[in-house]
Amino acid sequence: MKMAALCSEFGDLVQIKKQLISAISLCKDRGLLHSTKWASELAFALDPLPKDELPPAAPFTEEDAQDLDAFTLAKAYFDLKEYDRAAYFLKGCCSQKAYFLYMYSRYLSGEKKKDDETVDSLGPLEKGQVRNEALRELRVELSKKHTAGELDGFTLYLYGVVLRKLDLLKEAVDVFVEAIHALPLHWGAWLELSNLVTNIEMLKSLSLPDCWIKDFFMAHMYTELQMIKEALQKYQNLIEAGFSKSTYIISQIAVAYHNIRDIDQALALFNELRDQDPYRIDNMDTFSNLLYVKSMKPELSYLAHNLVEIDKYRVETCCVIGNYYSLRSQHEKAALYFQRALKLNPRCLGAWTLMGHEYMEMKNTSAAIQAYRHAIEVNKRDYRAWYGLGQTYEILKMPFYCLYYYRKAHQLRPNDSRMLVALGESYEKLSQQVEAKKCYWRAYSVGDVEKMALLKLAKLHEQLNESDDAAQCYMLYIQDIFSCGEQLEHAEVSTALRYLGQYYFKNKLYDEASLCAQRCCDYNDAREEGKALLRQISQVRDQSETPSADLFAPLSNNNTPVRRVSPVNLISFTP
Repeated sequence: MKMAALCSEFGDLVQIKKQLISAISLCKDRGLLHSTKWASELAFALDPLPKDELPPAAPFTEEDAQDLDAFTLAKAYFDLKEYDRAAYFLKGCCSQKAYFLYMYSRYLSGEKKKDDETVDSLGPLEKGQVRNEALRELRVELSKKHTAGELDGFTLYLYGVVLRKLDLLKEAVDVFVEAIHALPLHWGAWLELSNLVTNIEMLKSLSLPDCWIKDFFMAHMYTELQMIKEALQKYQNLIEAGFSKSTYIISQIAVAYHNIRDIDQALALFNELRDQDPYRIDNMDTFSNLLYVKSMKPELSYLAHNLVEIDKYRVETCCVIGNYYSLRSQHEKAALYFQRALKLNPRCLGAWTLMGHEYMEMKNTSAAIQAYRHAIEVNKRDYRAWYGLGQTYEILKMPFYCLYYYRKAHQLRPNDSRMLVALGESYEKLSQQVEAKKCYWRAYSVGDVEKMALLKLAKLHEQLNESDDAAQCYMLYIQDIFSCGEQLEHAEVSTALRYLGQYYFKNKLYDEASLCAQRCCDYNDAREEGKALLRQISQVRDQSETPSADLFAPLSNNNTPVRRVSPVNLISFTP
């Protein structure tokens, strides 16, 4: 059945449901389980069709009839993961369906042998040269058929997978695009293509079919490329178009909020997802990351126990247990579970990254570097792995390496203040102060998550004897901290008050200096200096002072001076 012709205007939900039912049948026959699952979940979110509206079965050709017995037998073996046996009985079959299953069985047989050999002979961090031996033969055969124009949408997809596995990425992209045009409703082909798209320019350059499923692909790509605002808008449009019951869309929105660190929103969506689909394991590793960040130990423990009851040998379950042990500071146990996840799926991006974090905690930098590098091999868009490598080389005191990896992380997350602060620190270590200032100011401008950018900028100005600029940054820093109500928890407030007290004293602004000194007395580490400054001020009180009563009103109300210290110009440091 030519599905390209079936693509309808977005909004005709009956037509979309029919297309999904047809796609489910076609993917199921070919053993494409993940695509079958995706289409089934989406179809379930739409209203049921009456009997007379159900789509007809796919056309049954003369070749299909000839191959029926061999195909039925081979499919039974295939479903039991006896791939070589399935391929043996399909050899010589002529129908497109049987040919796909024949080639797919050979491919999966090679993958299984490769994975078995990797687990048997290599530690999880060793860079093995174990390859799927079937790939080259498959490429030769599929290439001949491709040149002759004999590949359908499914075999084009398989050809693309083979090319990707052989690192022929440009050719793979072209073949996946061709596969999508031939069979737009095969989600697996869209997903494979998404793994090869590296930036928004490449995405825009792709010639994609004008089909409703393209909206799902674009939303997925926006999430992958950290264009979260656009992704959320796409998913909202899909919900309004009639997919409000789709658990897939809810999970994707939750992942998008996770990516922008809107933790509360993401947690609420994951809890909703658990209510709707309590046995779901997909994306639960991401849910556990959120629980980890919020230090929600009882909830993370409950999730881990629940997933073990459902399926203890799933990658996501192992990652959740790993996060649980990591939160309990049992890093060796955590690393063990991430290793188990990787034995189940060596291409599990999250497990490589999380294992890198555990090795960092255990001060095993060489193992951490290997783990992060594996994560980048799986997905070059994983900013956490680039950032992790930067941190590792920072421990090793190799700032040039740090700079390279932090830059990569920053390119992937341009508005993440953590990347900018890390970049600034690297520039500072390399004595590139101007660049460091730009990074710190930019980190403050985009919304400093950790409230450290202004402090670092102030200290840098202080080192460079740029006292006016340092004072301005310290004032903004205190104002920022006080506005969050965190001033008592934040140890560095006393540092800022100490500096400002001395700065005002030197500039003969004794009222300001006095207030800063009094505030210093609220902090143990600055109390003595505050008292000493108050004594100094009292000694010179008879000298001329600059009155500025209105300046201190905010300070006495748990705020900071809002007037700019002159001369100060931070605009020059804005990139």
